[in-house]
Amino acid sequence: MPVSARVRTRFLSASPRTLAVLAAGTLLLAGCGQQTDDASTIIRTTTNIAGAGVVGLERDTSRACPLPSRPDPGPGTRAVTHTGGVAQVPADPQRIVVLGTPALDAACALGLWERVVGTTSPNGPQPDYLGYGVKRIASVGPDGAPDPARIAELDPDVVIGTQGQGDYAALAAVAPTVLAGSGSGWAAEFVGLAAGLARADVAEAALAGYRADAPAIGAEPAVAAAQSQASVVRFGADSITVQGTDTFAGGVLTDIGVRRPQNQRGASFTVGADDLDQVEGDVIFVLFDGEAGREYGESVLRSDAWKELGAATDQRVFAVEDSVWHGSGLVAARALLTDVRQNLNGYVTG
Repeated sequence: MPVSARVRTRFLSASPRTLAVLAAGTLLLAGCGQQTDDASTIIRTTTNIAGAGVVGLERDTSRACPLPSRPDPGPGTRAVTHTGGVAQVPADPQRIVVLGTPALDAACALGLWERVVGTTSPNGPQPDYLGYGVKRIASVGPDGAPDPARIAELDPDVVIGTQGQGDYAALAAVAPTVLAGSGSGWAAEFVGLAAGLARADVAEAALAGYRADAPAIGAEPAVAAAQSQASVVRFGADSITVQGTDTFAGGVLTDIGVRRPQNQRGASFTVGADDLDQVEGDVIFVLFDGEAGREYGESVLRSDAWKELGAATDQRVFAVEDSVWHGSGLVAARALLTDVRQNLNGYVTG
């Protein structure tokens, strides 16, 4: 088993870090772009799922989106090259339609969520980690199939999304449309989406801050990322996927400096419920793909085979938000940093 033999101590976490600023000099301080979430509107009462401690219960979603950022210097209209071609976007769009959670995450990270007048709907509600405010944004259709007619009714200045989000020609006929490459990695995707909002420079500065913070958090004595081997497991309706370094979560863990079990230092792979030795680690983070994934995951977590794992015996299995750990974007990456900081050396209590 790829579990270290070091003596573990209870981890006492610091207060959660919030994404309050993007970078020095990039924020517009006149006005407030932060959300004010009523704690009663987002209910997170479950603290334990089949023995796994639930992570993110105290996430401060009211500060997920920072103050509005300033647009990059440049002309009133600028050309943006993207996967669909070249779009002429306004220098400071006021009415934005976003297609997909990565685009909504980008608008939030840049402090522009209040300018979003429409968004596609995932299979379920908008993710909790972006705050309650985004749940009230008008829908323009499901992810992957936005309705150009609904978008036209909202009279947007620009439409941003990832590759594969609808018919580009139909979208571009409504408003300037920028589709970032979905296979380019989340950081490059974020910059591409930000370019559609005339904020590519702001995005690069924000990423520089994240790239400095991630290893600094990993090096904190209470975290000591290099001393733990973390396993990441995602449950589908009838599948168990061990996430490797080719995933969003795997990439962020690498940025922090968290070690992975030897067999998880490459591409993701699936295992059967009778082959759970492959998921072992000092700590195991579990994700559930929707309700069906949670039902199947709970059945596995309650099995004798799972309970025999060292991490389960040590009470070091944590259930994390699927929209964060299986997501894409700077706000999700920041939320994942907080989860690791608070739980990498934690134990489930109660």
